[in-house]
Amino acid sequence: MTDAQPLGVAAEDVRSAPRSRVVVRAPGKINLSLAVGAVDGRGYHQLATVFHAVGLYETVTVTPADDLSLSLTSHVTGEVPLDASNLALRAARLLQETYGVDRGAAIHVDKEVPVAGGMGGGSADAAATLLALSRLWDLPIAPDELRRLGGRLGADVPFAVLGHTALGRGNGGDLSSVLISGSWTWVLAAPGGHLSTPAVYGRFDELVLEHGREIPTVPEPDPVQLQALRSGDITLLGQTLHNDLQAAAFALHAGLEPVIALAETSGASGAIVSGSGPTVAVLVEDLAHAHELRDVLMGSGMIVECHVAEGSVPGARVLEEA
Repeated sequence: MTDAQPLGVAAEDVRSAPRSRVVVRAPGKINLSLAVGAVDGRGYHQLATVFHAVGLYETVTVTPADDLSLSLTSHVTGEVPLDASNLALRAARLLQETYGVDRGAAIHVDKEVPVAGGMGGGSADAAATLLALSRLWDLPIAPDELRRLGGRLGADVPFAVLGHTALGRGNGGDLSSVLISGSWTWVLAAPGGHLSTPAVYGRFDELVLEHGREIPTVPEPDPVQLQALRSGDITLLGQTLHNDLQAAAFALHAGLEPVIALAETSGASGAIVSGSGPTVAVLVEDLAHAHELRDVLMGSGMIVECHVAEGSVPGARVLEEA
């Protein structure tokens, strides 16, 4: 067995011996900002978003098998499909088809990221599965190629491979790392219910038309937010948290706005709906404040589950090989 390793291990080391078990974990994410632009020729909104990986993880264990199978242990509420629509299975099939692999694998997901909460749990499953099976099946795939493959599964998958904090453009998959200083602590509050990403974007489009707003063809990131991250200024970062989809999420989920209001009146540095929601990400000063605020939110009766996590953690990493 080995200790946790970075993604970029040389191909000759990767292929050194057959493996009977590989364990990989990948983080969930929040969006510190999400600027939404016009729809491009493929039907996707152009985005400028700052992804931020947080310490809630999806841990994927793979072992050899004749066929592909998937099992799940979940530590959060909500149902996860185990059929062909699951991103972990789709990632496995993508590797088989792309590299002509005729072997199978038993895939087990240990889940910490809230289900359908705008935190990219399914994308983390896909990222972890891509890395785990590339090791199990002795596929010498470079990190940038894993990210490219991940982009075929979903816009958030490349970031789950990369991790830390990154600026995403296009549909979110065009990534560049963001320099940060200091540490960031978050309370991640799930108010229950489900928000469909297409429905949230659809409501966003309706609100743009209703209010006669003009949106940019190509949105730009907030330079003040990037400055806050570089300098480690928590007050400034809290002031720059912004999500163009938040009004649409409020319109579709009445429980979101009161959660953000309670967090802000309870001393949070900032609060935002993560991605298309409905998870609310709350920025706090430190772990002590995080646990206090978690108790306040859970005691309000507005929250189904609540987690405390550190921000800007690494992307998909090997934890164990045997």
